[in-house]
Amino acid sequence: MKPVRTLAAALAEGSLVLDGGLSDQLRAQGCDLSDDLWSARLLDDAPEQIEAAHAAYVRAGAQVLITASYQATYEGFARRGVGRDRASRLLADSVALARRAGAEVGREIWVAASVGPYGAMLADGGEYRGRYGLSVRELERFHRSRIETLAAAGPDVLALETVPDTDEAEALLRAAEGCGVPVWLSYTVAGDRTRAGQPLAEAFALAAGDDDVIAVGVNCCDPSDADHAVALAASTTRKPVVVYPNTGEKWDATTKGWVGEGQGVGEGRGEGPLPPLFTSDRVRAWESAGARLLGGCCRVGPARIADVAALLDAERGDS
Repeated sequence: MKPVRTLAAALAEGSLVLDGGLSDQLRAQGCDLSDDLWSARLLDDAPEQIEAAHAAYVRAGAQVLITASYQATYEGFARRGVGRDRASRLLADSVALARRAGAEVGREIWVAASVGPYGAMLADGGEYRGRYGLSVRELERFHRSRIETLAAAGPDVLALETVPDTDEAEALLRAAEGCGVPVWLSYTVAGDRTRAGQPLAEAFALAAGDDDVIAVGVNCCDPSDADHAVALAASTTRKPVVVYPNTGEKWDATTKGWVGEGQGVGEGRGEGPLPPLFTSDRVRAWESAGARLLGGCCRVGPARIADVAALLDAERGDS
């Protein structure tokens, strides 16, 4: 069941809680994500696990669910022997699974169809580098068919997410043009630049005049990098900001694991109920700076999303 309001209308009224890292919950459920397709493999092998993971975030208070299509591409499925027709059904299933997971609660749940970057298909950490040696036109061609299939499945928004550079952002926006579904554009960043090194003000400006873009921001980055980015996205675009960082760790594509400062935060060390770099003061500051879609990415599980939901409820006076 679709929500009564559009996501854009809901954002005009206040902040919404995003979910967290889908892969984290799937691992907690005992799923093996070592395949190059990552969580997208389960669309074919164990869709009930994906629905259960979405449901865990709904119970935690998430209002927007991001589908398991981040690493789901026609090219990636083909390497696994999945034909184009079957791949199209699996992409559509990613939207249906999220929709079903939110259908049992007595509140509005929006579904964001994840459109990951070209680097996600490479499964070598390329989304944290960008600059794949492809033209904007080539990247647009790569993304268009998947975007068309996901849009036809009826999500509330397309999440153009973990975008590492402006070339890919331009390609994604072109590919989504005319698809009939609004989008949000979210970069992965390092400091005050995209992963490919472009100034963030230039990156955000690509979406400033695009009426199809209902939110702009950052994800899968250090929470400290989000501090400056949220305010900059708001001032550059005058649009609602989306922010869902990880917990400060770095992805090691060789070992396929997270390393760095944030290790162990899932066990609750650090300030209060939130992870050390994912503090309540920081979440409040993001909202004050213009964030209207707030959640977490990798290493942020349902318990942390429940903390964010409780914090935002308290800010609104709902608890």
